[in-house]
Amino acid sequence: MVDVQGAVAPGYEPVRDAFVRNFEQRGERGAAVAVYRHGRKVVDLWAGTKDVDGTAPWALDTAQIVRSATKGVAAAVPLLLHQRGRLDLDAPVSTYWPEFKAAGKERTLVRHLLSHRAGVPVLDHPLTPAEAADGESGPAAVAAQPPAWEPGTAHGYHPHTFSWLIGELVLRVTGRTIGRWIAEEMAAPLGLDLWVGLPPEQAHRAGRVARIEAPEVPGALRARPKRAVAEAYADPASPTRRAFGAIDPAPDENDPVYRAAGLAGSTGIATARSLARFYAALIGEVDGAARLFAPATLTLARTEESAGPDRTLVVNTRFGLGYMLHGSASPLLGAGSFGHPGRGGPLGFADPESGIAFGYVTNGMARSVTADPRAQALVRALRSTV
Repeated sequence: MVDVQGAVAPGYEPVRDAFVRNFEQRGERGAAVAVYRHGRKVVDLWAGTKDVDGTAPWALDTAQIVRSATKGVAAAVPLLLHQRGRLDLDAPVSTYWPEFKAAGKERTLVRHLLSHRAGVPVLDHPLTPAEAADGESGPAAVAAQPPAWEPGTAHGYHPHTFSWLIGELVLRVTGRTIGRWIAEEMAAPLGLDLWVGLPPEQAHRAGRVARIEAPEVPGALRARPKRAVAEAYADPASPTRRAFGAIDPAPDENDPVYRAAGLAGSTGIATARSLARFYAALIGEVDGAARLFAPATLTLARTEESAGPDRTLVVNTRFGLGYMLHGSASPLLGAGSFGHPGRGGPLGFADPESGIAFGYVTNGMARSVTADPRAQALVRALRSTV
């Protein structure tokens, strides 16, 4: 029997039922899910163990690394800078970051970075985990990297290089790291337990951030990728393997040093409650605080910029400016939804039409890339309530 903590508002019981089934049928070990609707929290549930390989129970304030779901938080920063008149999305990146125009990238626009059209998802010389986290090696590497295609002419997911592209752009425009900007401009005003670069005072709180591992998933429920996708991940020379291998060897995501790195594409740490609250604040008022995105900015976030065959993920994907959009690769709540999954499970998104904002975090990072079965079961249940 799963000991589920928290509460759901009347009418949202299907979400609780789906959450329980994730533990009973889909190998979940520890997780949390939260939903806001029109700025009001209607789902706040957690269960299981803090660590996938431990016994201590998941607590009210347990936070978790959310991998690429970090991108959805980070993407709000350049969009808000644009909203405030400090960043031109149609300007060349070199306007703000002169070194970036090297190696044929002088025509790369700011919007290309956000929509995965910049052409630099891979690095000819991968970085070590220490270099990836040092704040200097990553920006220097992407600035020097020749593009794999003419920027703006195609799209391919930038799993790791997104961190240095967006992080350095924000630093050049504001003089602040993206983690500091998020902490001061969004997390503190909204009361979020959400960090891009875990601060020492949180890292030292015993058990606050859970350990992650790959869970044991029942064989019948294991994802079976299409042949072309499986071959792309197996081939060391493929754009897919090279993009996901831009940090080599793969970093230890339980390492405090890596968790402290403010990587805009991968090291975000959050509670499900705060991830949902963040998306709720993008689309409406939350507890009297003004919405973050003006209507025009919301339109930018979810207007299609990239669609079709993805040169990295080898499936069809859809992106707005920084956000994945509803589609076969990342099914969200509805056609107007926007957000971002994390490889292996985490998911955050907003659906302006219904007023829904959603956050899910887990300590069992499965092998899925964009549409984890546990997250999708929760989304399906939520769809039945609206």
